[in-house]
Amino acid sequence: MNQVSVPTKRLKPLSQKESLSKSILKNGALYFMILPGFLYFVIFKYLPMFGLVIAFQDYKPYQGILGSRWVGLAHFERLFAEPMFLNILVNTLVLFFMNLIFFFPVPILLALMLNEVRQQAFKRVIQTMVYIPHFMSWVIIVSISFVMLSMDRGLVNELLVAGGFEKVNFLLNPDWFRPTYILQIIWREAGWGTIIYLAAMASIDPQLYEASRMDGAGRFRQIWHITLPSIRSVIVILLLLKIGDVLEVGFEHIFLLLNAMNREVGEVFDTYVYLAGLQQGQFSYSAAVGFFKSFVGLALVVTANWLSKKFGEEGIY
Repeated sequence: MNQVSVPTKRLKPLSQKESLSKSILKNGALYFMILPGFLYFVIFKYLPMFGLVIAFQDYKPYQGILGSRWVGLAHFERLFAEPMFLNILVNTLVLFFMNLIFFFPVPILLALMLNEVRQQAFKRVIQTMVYIPHFMSWVIIVSISFVMLSMDRGLVNELLVAGGFEKVNFLLNPDWFRPTYILQIIWREAGWGTIIYLAAMASIDPQLYEASRMDGAGRFRQIWHITLPSIRSVIVILLLLKIGDVLEVGFEHIFLLLNAMNREVGEVFDTYVYLAGLQQGQFSYSAAVGFFKSFVGLALVVTANWLSKKFGEEGIY
């Protein structure tokens, strides 16, 4: 008996626009939640990038961007020829590498210790205590440090005197500028930095720990062979993002610590842009300095991302 073939209607695949519109209608609440963040980046991060054109102009506010004279790379040539350029570059790089060496591992170690705490109530108390400094502004952090390090009845100097030592002028001594800067960053940001690592550790399969205990592995072996390899990709991604901030060491923090005695070791690109751009009104020159910072950060992120993929790690893109 012959079978009659019934023609089937082929479904037309959805176009990219139709698929996007259906996804927006289906997940409208989620898109609405990310809308404020999206608008923030568009308004404050992407739209101002068009203003970078003044780095190649002799910008005059009363003439505007379209009316200002084009000078090409003159501001960049001036930047590289500045006598203090090398000093600023060295100061910025030293602070960045100190940040990378002394601060970057601290949230990882703190997260590993918190992950080993079995009493949940005690763990929450400790987490709250280490999170609190993040919500304080740098003005408060530096002010507290000034009170503690002051030569006049400062807590640290009083302890030094009680121990038989001489007082140390932490605030005006250039040798103490960088250690003070790093210790304040650790105090403020170490606890907040543990959040991502703790979230990554929470996704580790508990059966891996159970199997390792059956094989006789202790806590340290479990951390070394299970926990750290499981969060390695997170560490690499955060390290790549950190490298992108190589010339971005924080204006507000540095500005509050600077004074006439430590400016030689504390002047960085962020404070130099403020000095040249706002105090001296050199808008085009300060824009060129900011453009240089951004370009170096972008180049390092792309290079580090390429190297991480070469070594088999996950990149940021």
